[in-house]
Amino acid sequence: MDVSFLIVTKHRAVDLKITLDRLKEMIDLSIHEVLVLIDGCTETEALVSAYPWVQWTVLKASVSASPARAILYPKAKGEILIGLDDDAHPLTTNFIERVKHYFKTNPNLGIIAFQEVRGLFNKDQDALQHVKTGEDYITTDFIGCGFAIKKSVYKATNGFPKWMTIYGEEPALAIEVLDLGYDILYTYNLQVNHRVNTKLRKQQRRNYYRFKHQLRNSIRYYLVYHPKPIKKLIRLLWHNFKKYALSDFGYFKSYISVCFKTLFSLRSILKYRQPVKKSTLVKQEELQSINYS
Repeated sequence: MDVSFLIVTKHRAVDLKITLDRLKEMIDLSIHEVLVLIDGCTETEALVSAYPWVQWTVLKASVSASPARAILYPKAKGEILIGLDDDAHPLTTNFIERVKHYFKTNPNLGIIAFQEVRGLFNKDQDALQHVKTGEDYITTDFIGCGFAIKKSVYKATNGFPKWMTIYGEEPALAIEVLDLGYDILYTYNLQVNHRVNTKLRKQQRRNYYRFKHQLRNSIRYYLVYHPKPIKKLIRLLWHNFKKYALSDFGYFKSYISVCFKTLFSLRSILKYRQPVKKSTLVKQEELQSINYS
């Protein structure tokens, strides 16, 4: 099996159908496979019988994004694992062959981060008008809506962390890949259309759910991976308190909730502690970060 496409989905049956239809147009089922995990969503289960060529994993109770990925990814048989969000699909011509070429020509490449083209478009040609150009560069992270990782590299890590929820699992996997000595490449030449309503997102300024999970996972990230996490944690907590908790009561409640729950679960978090090498942290500081805008 050459390539495995992997998708975790919840409450987005319409979006998932679009993505699966797009993938069917570009894959060869003799050497490619598509695996989808339904994370506790009965309405999406109706698609299972309509797409028999997809390998389905159905969870009756939701476990959240990162644990769901941790369940799904070991099931893949492909030498290359391509992760997509349920509302994202590739735009690039000869997408699979180009992904394979990148890995073939760079043995030290662990992860490819694709260019994310956000927005709702009538056709792919319209989305391609928004593609940015530039030079590829080695980076520190990747975007979950579109990336590729060699299966051998994924197996050498601890995989997506079961001790995280959503919003933060990518940096956890990324730092483990860097710590193993592999590179993460951001390329403008491989694009995915992330079909999000950008106008609606801008209107939704206060997102307490995202804030809560990002703060929770950021704390855990430092506790698990940093050799000396105290300074990082103080800066993280002070920044979020000053910028968010002091300005909005909803953020304040989320902030306090995360802090107390972290204290009570500290022992269970520290079971996963695996500090990375100091050279990995130095490398992170020196590398160019992805521009998410």
